[in-house]
Amino acid sequence: MRKCFLRLFILSCSPVLLWSQAAEPILADKQVVLETRLGDIVIELFPEAAPHHVARFRERVQSGFYDGTTFHRAIRLGIIQGGDPLTKDPEQFERYGTGGLFELEMEPNSISHVRGTLSAVLVPGEPVSAGSQFFICVTDQTQLDGQFTAFGRVAEGISVAEEISQLTTDAEGRIQERIEIVRAYERDRPPEEELPFADATVEELSRYQAVIHTELGEIEIAFYPEEAPEHVRRFLQLAELGLYDGTAFHRIVPDFVIQGGMVRHRKRPLPARYEKILTPLKAEFNKQPHIRGAVSMARTDDPDSAVDSFFIVLDTVEYLDGKYTVFGHVIRGIETVDGISQLPVRGETPIVPFEIKKVQVTGAR
Repeated sequence: MRKCFLRLFILSCSPVLLWSQAAEPILADKQVVLETRLGDIVIELFPEAAPHHVARFRERVQSGFYDGTTFHRAIRLGIIQGGDPLTKDPEQFERYGTGGLFELEMEPNSISHVRGTLSAVLVPGEPVSAGSQFFICVTDQTQLDGQFTAFGRVAEGISVAEEISQLTTDAEGRIQERIEIVRAYERDRPPEEELPFADATVEELSRYQAVIHTELGEIEIAFYPEEAPEHVRRFLQLAELGLYDGTAFHRIVPDFVIQGGMVRHRKRPLPARYEKILTPLKAEFNKQPHIRGAVSMARTDDPDSAVDSFFIVLDTVEYLDGKYTVFGHVIRGIETVDGISQLPVRGETPIVPFEIKKVQVTGAR
């Protein structure tokens, strides 16, 4: 019998930054929960992008089809695969990956296979081979776009999928430990969480400061919302939601900058419901100089690519002026900044990771 494992070519097997997600209409009132002993994976569906796949998936969930099946295959920090009815029987282990196929035709759509995407397994070269089996992208796998039918995304629990992807597998990629979907069920979609500072005016933003807590001491920052309102708003949102907690100062260049705050590299995985925050910001270049104590947002070569990582300037660096967005300045704790800048490094990376324990928003409430 031909084995019908999903054959993937994984370009990246480490977490990468999610810049965008497909803007497909989602199922408005329901979500699907896959309950496992490692935690729940909550999925939202795209019925307009893949109506037949979504309808069949919901039918199976409602009938209890997936209860007792397992996540049977994984590529470390790449994908996890499940939904084969044969996996209900441990005696069928050698056949895992061959069941529940050849029911649905591929439904091409514009959904990209980024982190958290739910997509249908296909037999290579067989466009009418989808069925009950599905896979979840643990990291971006955009090389799969147009080759498989994406029909949902993880709304919560991507950390559970990450953990499953790192379990021991055999030479065929089959997970050696039994990870059952104890129960699959639909639930009402919870109300959208209102993001802090979403509607705050420039005047309101100006009333806040932030304190970065580290082992070497505190760093207090005041902001420039008049010059960079959206950068200030983003920093305050990430701080208030606790998303900077557990990140690190990952880059140290003496007499230049210390840089930190990469949310996707924090100790605890980013809750999927907050991934929508991590979109690129439009540049807000302004007249504030990159002098000692200035706080500015890091970016790539694209001026409109700042997301979360920030840097604190150690000395005057005039050539950064007008090219990066200064959005704040250190008002207390510059000696802590200096202490961090003196940590031992290998190249520009601290030899021992230096954690941002917490970023606390202070000021008017």
